[in-house]
Amino acid sequence: MCGIVGVVGSNQATPVILDALRRLEYRGYDSAGIATLEHGLVERRRAAGKLDHLASLLARVPLPGVTGIGHTRWATHGAPTENNAHPHGTERVSVVHNGIIENFEVLRRELEAAGQVFSTDTDSETIAQLVDYHLQRGLSPREAAHECLKRLEGAYALAMIFAGHDGMVIGARHGAPLVVGFGENEMFFGSDSLALAPLTRRIAYLDDGDWAVITPQGAEFFDMAGNPVERPVRLTALIAASVGKDGYRHYMEKELHEHPVVIGQTLQRLIDPATRRVVMPELPFDLAAIPRAVVTACGSAFYAGMIGRYWIEQYARLPVDIDVASEMRYRNPPLAQGGLGLLISQSGETADTLAALRGMRAVGQHIVSVLNVEQSTMARESDAVLGTVAGPEISVASTKAFTAQLSVLACLTIALARARGLMDGAMEEAMVTALLDLPSKATEVFERHDEIRRMATIVAEARDVLYLGRGAMFPVALEGALKLKEITYIHAEAYAAGEMKHGPISLIDSSVPVVATVPSGPLFDKTLSNLQEARARGGRLLVFTDMEGAPRLREIAECVVAIPTVDEFVAPILQTIPVQILAYEVALLKGTDVDQPRNLAKSVTVE
Repeated sequence: MCGIVGVVGSNQATPVILDALRRLEYRGYDSAGIATLEHGLVERRRAAGKLDHLASLLARVPLPGVTGIGHTRWATHGAPTENNAHPHGTERVSVVHNGIIENFEVLRRELEAAGQVFSTDTDSETIAQLVDYHLQRGLSPREAAHECLKRLEGAYALAMIFAGHDGMVIGARHGAPLVVGFGENEMFFGSDSLALAPLTRRIAYLDDGDWAVITPQGAEFFDMAGNPVERPVRLTALIAASVGKDGYRHYMEKELHEHPVVIGQTLQRLIDPATRRVVMPELPFDLAAIPRAVVTACGSAFYAGMIGRYWIEQYARLPVDIDVASEMRYRNPPLAQGGLGLLISQSGETADTLAALRGMRAVGQHIVSVLNVEQSTMARESDAVLGTVAGPEISVASTKAFTAQLSVLACLTIALARARGLMDGAMEEAMVTALLDLPSKATEVFERHDEIRRMATIVAEARDVLYLGRGAMFPVALEGALKLKEITYIHAEAYAAGEMKHGPISLIDSSVPVVATVPSGPLFDKTLSNLQEARARGGRLLVFTDMEGAPRLREIAECVVAIPTVDEFVAPILQTIPVQILAYEVALLKGTDVDQPRNLAKSVTVE
């Protein structure tokens, strides 16, 4: 959610901040603003809507100054209006905030009783008013910021500037990410390293409870008690060129076409091609001794975990529980002693998943996280990280990260089965070979693009769409329905195909397309029977299958897209790609904002 940028140096801050905020647009937002210090005074410019609105305002009313903060807001408390846009503040201080202040109502009542005057509907303004309250009573900016932080409950990443204190920005984090960037006679805050990619590769991560003071000369770090602490400076691999569209119309289109290389790069990290064996990183526990696993994640990552559950139970015969992280963190389930907590997140900062991680660690689970950002909070708090080599994923709707997560989970499945004595060398070699064939097979999927476009013309006319799949194809159907909802705003539901007759079949008529993923394999005939049931009720059947299954499906379906036939084990990875392409093509026909769909955010760091 939201994006934060802070800059202090000798160059004009506003152009740097505006450019960095554009790199954070992928996080999702509905208003934006910048504050700087001009001749020691706090000046702000804010606008509802996209950054272009803010840029137009700045062109008319420039905002000079070499010390500044910027923000893209995803509304939680208060409508997405200019008045509720960040930065918030008074004549003495200006603040940008990611997260939610849970005790803001109590603080607001206290502050209003003390004479502080509020002007917005947000929880975030409470921070600025609390700092201002302490400043008026003679505390220094550092002291006022520290006193404020002691009172805040909830999740936050903050950056603030102070009137009369040019050359200084104070930042803090608790439950939401914030990084410090080190430049030459200039310093930066960013809500992630991507914001700072063209500015510096030298970054330091604040731990939960940290706050920091940056000046052009460097950074000082403190813990919540106010004690100085050291935080290591790391080199990030991100460079500015890595986040361009490379000639594609949208980031999502680019990222769809990156499926083959992302799958290949991720597998390359976990497979020895010479021996055709999976090579796991060193783990601080014995895979063979794990009594039970628990998978938890949110959104698309949860659907990847569902497929992982099918694989792990089928091939490694290890019992697996799975729950969405926002439910698991409050459900307090009994967990097996010495069990495995398997968490999946693109960003490694997803608030609910991080909370679930901490809950599982507190009851003695071994923690393995599947992450695309290996310097994230979840990475630092895990026993081991299985990295997806997906590169930056800018489009809000996840695509390539999903297949990278599946590639990792497939390798983990093989490693678990081998450790538990359920997979011999020949079987492992066959499954690894199927995985290594995927990049070339994924490339062939794009040869069916015209057929998927024709399918999209049918879906684009619908108000409701039903997705079906059996076994590991059920989560693929869920992923397809989610993508359609996210970027086209068409209502879509996904069901296990065998469940259709237990209720959803009442929805089917000639106006409801039924999209099914039906590769050849042991569940083909069962799923075919379910499609016959839908057809008998007038449903328009749109089917993704493979070359082997296509002939029989063409007898009943209005539209069939046949991709290469692959081993049953890896079919979910390949079948995911065309259902994602379908959503993209429908979005083009509907004219929606593909990369930044309404109301959504990329990295969800609030509950």
